[in-house]
Amino acid sequence: MEQSTVREEILDATIVLFNQKGLKFTMDDLAKELHRSKKTIYVIFPDKKKLLDEMVDYIFDSIKLSEREILENDSLSTVEKLYHLLGAMPEKYRDIDFNRLYCLQDKYPRIYNHVQQRLESGWEATIGLIEQGMEEGVIREVSIPVFKIMMQATIEQFFQRNVLSESGIRYGEALAEVVRILVFGIARRDE
Repeated sequence: MEQSTVREEILDATIVLFNQKGLKFTMDDLAKELHRSKKTIYVIFPDKKKLLDEMVDYIFDSIKLSEREILENDSLSTVEKLYHLLGAMPEKYRDIDFNRLYCLQDKYPRIYNHVQQRLESGWEATIGLIEQGMEEGVIREVSIPVFKIMMQATIEQFFQRNVLSESGIRYGEALAEVVRILVFGIARRDE
């Protein structure tokens, strides 16, 4: 089996275990989940830290792939693209407890900073759509930096607090609601 396919299998299984156990999952758990030896895992990922770091990129890269598909979909209007882009989440990640990413802060602060960096970067397409919508007149004039800060701060709060799990709301549902509020709050409505 090709190493990139094995790498993806390991990362997918890591996401499943991270979602179930947070940082408490072990390489033994991972080997058991994969029905592979730990040696196979260690050939690709020398340690748990490297595995978690690559898991972060794997998740965010998958989200970026979904975003690209949305941007290339000519059947969507500018507002629809913006709506789908902000809520872009590959189907296999819909049930992830992203609140668990916050637990990286204490034990793996560099990886947590990596999560923060990924959240704060890659806004060019979103900003472009907001600007395009304002030019088209389908989005009212808004402060893009304020819009961006509102979105980032909300996502950060989802990571840092147990509000969602305490309320019985999954991350995907909460993200969709935030996006609805933000996008349709800025969409121009003819009265």
